[in-house]
Amino acid sequence: MIEFRQEIASAPDPAIPGGKGQWNQVNFAWNDRIDINASVCMSGAIRMTRSLLYLKLGTVAICIFILACAGCMETGQEGNQTGNQTPAAGGVLRGGVLRIATTTSLENTGLLAEIESIYEAETGVDLQFIAQGTGQSIDTARRGDVDLVLVHAPSLEEEFMDDGFGINHRCIAYNYFIIVGPEADPAGIAGMPPADAMREIYELGMNGTEDVQFVSRGDESGTHTLEKTLWEAAGYDYEQDIQDSGGWYVEAGKGMGDTLILANERGGYTLSDEGTYLSLRDRLDLVVIVDQGEELLNRYSAIAVNPEAHPDVNIDEANRFINWLISDEGKQTIADFGREEFGQPLFTPLYAPECNEPPFNCTCTEEIAV
Repeated sequence: MIEFRQEIASAPDPAIPGGKGQWNQVNFAWNDRIDINASVCMSGAIRMTRSLLYLKLGTVAICIFILACAGCMETGQEGNQTGNQTPAAGGVLRGGVLRIATTTSLENTGLLAEIESIYEAETGVDLQFIAQGTGQSIDTARRGDVDLVLVHAPSLEEEFMDDGFGINHRCIAYNYFIIVGPEADPAGIAGMPPADAMREIYELGMNGTEDVQFVSRGDESGTHTLEKTLWEAAGYDYEQDIQDSGGWYVEAGKGMGDTLILANERGGYTLSDEGTYLSLRDRLDLVVIVDQGEELLNRYSAIAVNPEAHPDVNIDEANRFINWLISDEGKQTIADFGREEFGQPLFTPLYAPECNEPPFNCTCTEEIAV
């Protein structure tokens, strides 16, 4: 039974309960013609045709449909507002922004994108990376333009800390540097100790030996810093003996990926971190020539910018991020990265007590109070 109201033209008579002048219930059934009996004021019964009834019922149905759709849309919008974010522990996303200056090798390998995806989903914090050489990253931090650095040049890191710009230094992972070059190895340095290999490249290059070139990052990065150390170990002064010494020595002034591509185009040697090389290996003709020697260790560290030097930095979020990097979850993320795509991890996380001893000599597990 469906109930509806039929408005009458004359004034109602409230003195007659259930009679004339009242809104009365109308009963109807689906017949060839629907008779509707209603009490109306000052008139008798009226007969409503099926078309009028259909019109009224159709109007009601349309209204119900519109309201139902509006409810669905509202519910869907509410679901999207909460469903697009994954709550952190405890169901609450912290949000906020963390600015990080980082070495290009971490970006070129794709590790930063992996970390960003996981960390932002868990915390809601927007990780904003500036990828550049370690020297440039540390200079950016000295100016207070970032909250944190991820770098790989221990000598520059120590200077940054000693000058009071860094705090809460934690080493997070390592891999190794390698000298790569043409498979033909025109300098004949395969298997040599790193310093001996650099000396041979220099002597042959200075003598104009065909196809012997060295392509340098030339950007004050961690890789470039190690290159200078290797030239010194080989007996040369970088500024006096190496820079601008001839066509055999090419300064790219670029990140690691671009430097590898340039060395590949020129058929030259270069010093690379193994992570970036492995991530680009399928695009290169270069092969690993020298990969042995403790001096080729490549240690990565996280350092927060000291709020005493720059009070506006987001020190709490910087410390939380460092704690995540050295946590079991952070270490596992680093350890797993690259296994599926490259058949081997590109980085190895650091654990105590290994990290506290030579050749690492750093802190890697001590959580920072926040």
